[in-house]
Amino acid sequence: MNDVYVGNAGKDAALDRGWLLGHFKDADDPRHSESVEIKWGVHPRGDERARWVRGEERTALLVLVRGRFRVELPGRSVLLAEEGDYVVWGRGVDHSWFAEEESVVLTVRWPSVPGYGAETETTAESETAAESETAAEAEAVRARRRAESLSGEA
Repeated sequence: MNDVYVGNAGKDAALDRGWLLGHFKDADDPRHSESVEIKWGVHPRGDERARWVRGEERTALLVLVRGRFRVELPGRSVLLAEEGDYVVWGRGVDHSWFAEEESVVLTVRWPSVPGYGAETETTAESETAAESETAAEAEAVRARRRAESLSGEA
């Protein structure tokens, strides 16, 4: 086993939907981990999670590298606007997100849980929003975003 890997987050992230480290990497890869997952997320302006994450089994840290990024949590919207702003949420906290500007975020999740990750998210994110969030919840988030965008332009 090679114990050292040197790469570029932007280039390597493109190979696994942003994921750099986690259980989904080959066991002989130094980026394989059962303990933690790390993602380098590059999001164009207007990019949003296709559906809310429900029943989360991991704790997560999301750090804004650049841009303007909103994290939606139950009853709360968190805006990451300055480089280095971050939010942490624990197990069981539902969430979604929206890139208000082109953004780069670093996500750290723990533990690394089989059944989640790069190999399953493509299918999961292609499901319709109605399968995991109510239409009213989705519309409330959209209305809040529109109102915040309008107030920011004034």
